Amino acid sequence: MLHRRRLMVFSLLAVIGLAFAGPDRFGWAADDKKDDAKKTGEVKKETSKLEWKFEKGKPFYQTMTTNTKQTMKVMNNDVTQTQTQTFYFSWTPQELLPDGKWKLEQKILGVKMDIDIGGQPIKYDSTSPAAAGNASNPLGEFFKALVGSSFTVTVDPKTLKITEVKGRDEFVNKLANANKQMKPLLDRILSEDALREMAEPTFAVVSNTPVEKGKQWKKETTLDMGPIGKYKNEYTYTYEGPEKDLDKISVATKLSYLPPEKTEGIGGLPFRIKSAKLESKESKGTILFSRNKGRVEKSDMEVNLGGTLDIEIGGQQTKVDLEQKQTTSISTSDTNPIETKAASK
Repeated sequence: MLHRRRLMVFSLLAVIGLAFAGPDRFGWAADDKKDDAKKTGEVKKETSKLEWKFEKGKPFYQTMTTNTKQTMKVMNNDVTQTQTQTFYFSWTPQELLPDGKWKLEQKILGVKMDIDIGGQPIKYDSTSPAAAGNASNPLGEFFKALVGSSFTVTVDPKTLKITEVKGRDEFVNKLANANKQMKPLLDRILSEDALREMAEPTFAVVSNTPVEKGKQWKKETTLDMGPIGKYKNEYTYTYEGPEKDLDKISVATKLSYLPPEKTEGIGGLPFRIKSAKLESKESKGTILFSRNKGRVEKSDMEVNLGGTLDIEIGGQQTKVDLEQKQTTSISTSDTNPIETKAASK
């Protein structure tokens, strides 16, 4: 029983590391500051305008794969966790509103998970229902509930902001049906603000002003996940110029974790985070944007983070040393990657 309890603790602690990969997977928008006036006689630099393009009813698809290796030292014991996750999404523009904003439907088409926590494997693959591990997987019903979930988001192309997300209640209830004990935790973590913060980086990848080679812009944001804590993200982007028919943007990130302000009455968690100091180091990535198609074609990101947490389990306070390396790759296509995969078999 104690072993199972600790295993659950380690699994939930992994959420901390996974959340660090969320916003930086796609990047964030530039601020609205304009360049200083150019001095008289200065050679005018060539600028590019990078902007999203949508066509009503025409979907595009994204495949996002994240590899994570996490090492935790707890009570002088090393616990190693490795994860490979793949999510398949579709984005379908539904309506251009009179104010210039777009409504799009985001749908989770498929999920693949390959997790090893302290030598105990967990596997799930919705794209291959007969795959080994799907039926016996203790988290299988939870993963299964993710598939088919959808949201309607409203994005403002001018500001690159998500102004509205619909479908939150249906999503939380669907996940809670798979594990009713998680309902209080899901309600706290998956707030409307959190879902908006998670969706916005998909579009806020380019500057909302023209860019020239070498131009930099910065952005800061905070993702609040209730009892799990907050994640402060600082990004520095540099436009590197065209690369064949794509535009390249490099990104350096600085991420830090803030423990929850309230440590009482956060039911649903088998532990409490009392204090923490987690920061990223040597974290960088690249984004390739297609001006012709008006979308991100590919992005790659590596985030390394480490630090310590003081957690409370059953009234006992424990120090956890954590080191994590995470890489995330995203590719975009005009065709459904799951159907393409099935057709190739």
